[in-house]
Amino acid sequence: MSTQPDNDGLFTRLRKVFAVLGFLYLGAVMLLALPWVQSHILYMNALKLPWNARFDAPEMHGLAPGKTANIKIQTVDNHTIGAWFMLSDSIYHDLPFPPPPSAAELHIPEALAQRPTVLFFHGNAATRALSMRIHLYSGFTSRLNANVLAIDYRGFGDSSGTPTEDGLSIDARAAWDWLIAQGASPQDVLIVGHSLGTAVASRLSASLSEDGVKFKGTVLMSPFSSLHTLLDTYNIFGLFPVMLPINMIPRAADIYKSFLVHKFDTLSVISKVKVPILILHAEDDWDISHTHSDALFDALLEPYLPPVNSPSASQESWSVQQWNEYHAQLVTRREIRETLLTRTVIPNFGLMDQFEGFGERITLLKTSTGSHNDVGTLEGVQEVIRVTFFKPEALH
Repeated sequence: MSTQPDNDGLFTRLRKVFAVLGFLYLGAVMLLALPWVQSHILYMNALKLPWNARFDAPEMHGLAPGKTANIKIQTVDNHTIGAWFMLSDSIYHDLPFPPPPSAAELHIPEALAQRPTVLFFHGNAATRALSMRIHLYSGFTSRLNANVLAIDYRGFGDSSGTPTEDGLSIDARAAWDWLIAQGASPQDVLIVGHSLGTAVASRLSASLSEDGVKFKGTVLMSPFSSLHTLLDTYNIFGLFPVMLPINMIPRAADIYKSFLVHKFDTLSVISKVKVPILILHAEDDWDISHTHSDALFDALLEPYLPPVNSPSASQESWSVQQWNEYHAQLVTRREIRETLLTRTVIPNFGLMDQFEGFGERITLLKTSTGSHNDVGTLEGVQEVIRVTFFKPEALH
């Protein structure tokens, strides 16, 4: 019996399936060209997880009784930003247990005077009460023995307003100014960002550096170099390159990216940061490729490497001598790079590269595991933060 009719029917069904998928993809691409849709996809601030969060009762989200103060911070453009200030463990352990609900707020000046503080900027979606973020705070207050100030950007959590790229930067500066007004010394503040928060942290760090402010340092967890390059490398479920169909059409990707209203271009500002920097990324990050961290690290290293000058003519017309000169430049550049870098292999954990730039230490840590959201909660990562910023002699 012939199977040709069955095969024809199968091919017909497959064509219909692919046609439907194609139309869905095209529709999604067209929707993402709209600024309103872009903002909602980028920030996802409508996902106020956990639902019905009790920001005035952080104990209900896993934090110790009386350890956290729920505060409000005013921005220069008249928005109210919700935030939590958490005491370091050493300050908290000196309090009688159980402390009164207002204990944390009463001890903010003392905590800022005695212990360093992590100023934390979270990623997109959800709120400062998200369970994964609670684990981060707990690690910072215990393993680093640092206070933590975590904010919800405008439009997130219980903060007023609507998120924008410039608005998030204003919120970040308001959080910094609040810490300083409460008595924190800039040298005791470590700026930490995760995912979308790395763009916020980088911009604040660059701004402070340009103002001549010397603070403890900057940590970028799972960063992306820019929103444009993130589109190029983003894979749905880690498998399907979202820009692949568009890249198959000449110039279509560039035209499409011209409709993006958000930039979040960390690559363009990272070299302005003049404090110790730690960039960390998990190699199994499905959301943001670890190649973004490589790009940021390379941008910081670039000023210390010799340039490679290639002939202006196309490569096909280069002479043997021109090829030899070009190759020699590449070899010299690679050798100098190797002399500048110190590489540390941490067995069963990851790889760490470091160099001294503008008198400060720049570190790239790539872990074997940790994915996108959990890399900062790894004890090994928190130990690298500790020895990098709180016990520098351990690295020498």
